[in-house]
Amino acid sequence: MAKQVDHIGILVRDLDEATKLYKDCFGAALDKIETISKQGVKAAILSLAQGAKLELLEPLPGSNMANVLEKRGEGLHHITFEVDDVDKELSRLSKKGIELVDKKSRPGLEGMVAFIHPKSVRGVLVELCQKT
Repeated sequence: MAKQVDHIGILVRDLDEATKLYKDCFGAALDKIETISKQGVKAAILSLAQGAKLELLEPLPGSNMANVLEKRGEGLHHITFEVDDVDKELSRLSKKGIELVDKKSRPGLEGMVAFIHPKSVRGVLVELCQKT
């Protein structure tokens, strides 16, 4: 079961410009920045004063995420729920008939992650995250 909303993912064209925007306009603090080649992104985690987090995602050239950006443009990409065990949750959800993007967890920016297909959750791409 979900413990809490961990972060909201936002797809951006330029990670440096977007990070500056969220820092200047909303007082966000940059926690971490990393390239995750397997997911086709350069990503940054930003924290707000009360603990809310944003994950900014800049697609790497030629990646699937670059195609998503070209098709949909910048904006909300996903919402992430923290769970104790991603693989256990995937199994539980699959048994309920929920369509999964990932059948098993994979490394993400802050731990193990997996995605649930938007068709199963009213058009929202949902990520499950297990902190490591």
